Amino acid sequence: MTPVETDLIIAGGGLAGASLALAVSRLVPELRVTVVENHPLAPDAAPDDYQPSYDARSTALAWGSRLIFEQLGLWPALSEHATPIRHIHVSDRGRFGATRLHAEDHRQDALGYVADNRWMGLCLVAALRETPVRWLAPAEVRGLVPAPTGVAVTVRREGRDRVVTGRCLVVADGGRSGLRETLGFRTRTEDYGQNALIANVSTSEPHRFTAYERFDESGPMALLPHGSPTRAGHQSALVWTLDDRNLAEVLALPDDDKCRRLQERFGWRLGRFTRIGACSHYPLKLVTVDEPVRPGVALIGNAAHALHPVAGQGFNLALRGLMTLVEQFRRAVDQGRDIGELSVLAAYQRQHRQDWLKTVYFSDSLIRLFGPAPAPLAGARDAGLVGLDLLPPAKRWFARQAMGLGGRRPFFGNAGRTGREVYHDDR
Repeated sequence: MTPVETDLIIAGGGLAGASLALAVSRLVPELRVTVVENHPLAPDAAPDDYQPSYDARSTALAWGSRLIFEQLGLWPALSEHATPIRHIHVSDRGRFGATRLHAEDHRQDALGYVADNRWMGLCLVAALRETPVRWLAPAEVRGLVPAPTGVAVTVRREGRDRVVTGRCLVVADGGRSGLRETLGFRTRTEDYGQNALIANVSTSEPHRFTAYERFDESGPMALLPHGSPTRAGHQSALVWTLDDRNLAEVLALPDDDKCRRLQERFGWRLGRFTRIGACSHYPLKLVTVDEPVRPGVALIGNAAHALHPVAGQGFNLALRGLMTLVEQFRRAVDQGRDIGELSVLAAYQRQHRQDWLKTVYFSDSLIRLFGPAPAPLAGARDAGLVGLDLLPPAKRWFARQAMGLGGRRPFFGNAGRTGREVYHDDR
């Protein structure tokens, strides 16, 4: 092969890009990896200038994502500040329908976890500092052209452009950076007409490691246990779905009135809402890319797909996808093939697409099922929730989706270079 400056160029060092860099360094150590990130690395940055996905928000990690981070050696650090979800309560506001999931029923310590994005970012960067992964930060990928070696990527750093040659570029800088469009990838967008309001809230009653998913005519609301990994505290992470008008009204309210409005929507299962922290918000859209790979280029994470947060599967889907990509890189190296070959990247797309379709269908169906509906349909879905709670096979299927175990996915064992695959499955 013709010499290149690096093998893999990752545009974006957020949660998805940093996880990919760590996975490649652990499982395909033969590959040289360069990460190009717009922002300073989290430990080096000023408080308001670190990588934006490492912000004050939280991420719901499915049980399957814990298995991945265990394999990458990151879970011992992450778990220090990851709050377990041991129970999930799903209900339809003002109606009798409800279903409940419990980790103990599935012989698991937890159904999932809630981790602060900033803590996850700090853990990822700390682990990557112990690897040969090269960082160009702050810097920006401005474009690329095909090259005999794979790709020639234009990187702007400190006001100057330079060309970095590699065998493959992975775009992992989210759905709003513009690089995806600059490179000519076509997206399809479905606007849900909703916004997600994100905040941390405190309640008079402890959460008891329970995640609540509450539906009503204006959309879903989620409260996820937050705080100590060992003590059931009084803080939860809120994801509140609002249309434009109601979002503007809520944002204009003083904090006490925000709590009262939240109380009206959620009810009293956690007692009284006593405090709401700083609120952020973003519009909710289903964004897909028909062909997320081409010779020498692949999209992952939010650059490849953005989901409604109703089921908390966005990052978990991204993590499974990037591990599928790493699996194809491992096979290509073992077979003496170029990691940027279209056949290699197309195999990643085919394998990940089945997981993507199931996850999108699961999330999108919840939105449509629990949206505004006439009384007969609303009554039918309530009966469905009750049936789900009473029928073990259906309830087990629902739990597996929530835990990120909806498909039997292969993961590399410690002897990944031999091609041996280990299945993590609770069946």
